[in-house]
Amino acid sequence: MQKSPMERKEKKMTKRHVVEALLLGFLLAMTGCGGLRFAQVAPEAKQFHPKRIAVFPIEIWNHKNAIDSRKVVEQIVAASLVERKWFAYVMESETFSRKISEDETLNRTMTEYMSKLRELTFSDPDLSGAIGKSLNVDAFLILTVDEWRSWEENNNKMAKVGLYMELYDAASGKLMWKAGHALQKENVLLKPNLTDMVNELARKMISYMPH
Repeated sequence: MQKSPMERKEKKMTKRHVVEALLLGFLLAMTGCGGLRFAQVAPEAKQFHPKRIAVFPIEIWNHKNAIDSRKVVEQIVAASLVERKWFAYVMESETFSRKISEDETLNRTMTEYMSKLRELTFSDPDLSGAIGKSLNVDAFLILTVDEWRSWEENNNKMAKVGLYMELYDAASGKLMWKAGHALQKENVLLKPNLTDMVNELARKMISYMPH
């Protein structure tokens, strides 16, 4: 039985709606894949525009059996911040460590601050403010390495790196942003380079950081 012009028109519209829905779903899926595994932004972050930032030395390296490459990670993160050109000054962790070793008061303040932060989950505003004034920075970035490993699986060479970042306002001690993400790659012939992977990961994560 031949369909009427109205029925043919309705069928065409239905097909078009299905195609549009599929395209919309695809676009939403692609958008979701482009984000981070975990991220949280404080409401105050919209008004937070630091000009000088310090990268704290990495304290937590969760893979004791792996080669400790925290210095490499610290340098890569600092370079990624500089590359963005958001800040007038980026203090690398090496410079920060040197200042701590030269300033006993700063050393004590830093030790007390990190102790409260890790044990009590409390960013003491007085201590963070003192650290900010001593270093002459508006913010500091604390890093944790969650993943840093390579292995073989089904004759494939696998590697995974994972970072966790926390951005604090030095003056108030407020946590403005925290995020975690991981990157995994595999290769049949060559083992993926962990340093190259963390470089890619750091750039991606920092692109989401308030500034």
